[in-house]
Amino acid sequence: MYNFIIISFLIPLSLFALKIEQTPIEFGEVRTRLTKEYIKEHYNLDVKDIKIVPKIIVVHHTAIDDFAESLSRFTSQTLPSDRPEIANGGAVNVSAHFIVDRDGTVHQLMPLDFMARHVIGLNYSSIGIENVGGQNSKDNLTSEQLIANIELVQELKKMFPTIEYLIGHYEYRCFEKSDLWLEADKKYRTFKDDPSVRFMNELRSHVSGFKGAECTQEHK
Repeated sequence: MYNFIIISFLIPLSLFALKIEQTPIEFGEVRTRLTKEYIKEHYNLDVKDIKIVPKIIVVHHTAIDDFAESLSRFTSQTLPSDRPEIANGGAVNVSAHFIVDRDGTVHQLMPLDFMARHVIGLNYSSIGIENVGGQNSKDNLTSEQLIANIELVQELKKMFPTIEYLIGHYEYRCFEKSDLWLEADKKYRTFKDDPSVRFMNELRSHVSGFKGAECTQEHK
């Protein structure tokens, strides 16, 4: 079990506290085995464990405006039956390393060196941050979430000097010609518009030391 962490930081006019609460999802033998199967099928790698070396931070929104409902989408070890668009990609459920509630509270869901299924082609080198919101593709992530994301990505950069990139989920296909791209199935792609160009522009304007996506289109 992880320790409870409180990180305080000052921004103009206000003092905020970023709380990283431990809210672990089930990551037992079933999810571990299915993750290994995913790595073998999609990345042609036969691995002994599911540990990763993070090189990318991928920012998402959950497309659900409620925290409890958002969290419930990650708790099962196996993929729910209502995800037909990615069902052919494997039985392991989607997950992310963090989920940020609308009040800015950060919850860590899983070990940071375990692979999460959250982005096609780049899972094996990325840490995923989900933000509660974006239902019906609305650009409605909050200022509190922005502040939390700013501090979180800066802390992750300190923890993992290997991290080079900070991208929005909508930019994932920009990496198809990158050495980091591992997806073997050329037909396995989905459209993504999260977390919004506006949110990523604001996030990038407040952090430094990261590379952006390797192409310029806003949505792919």
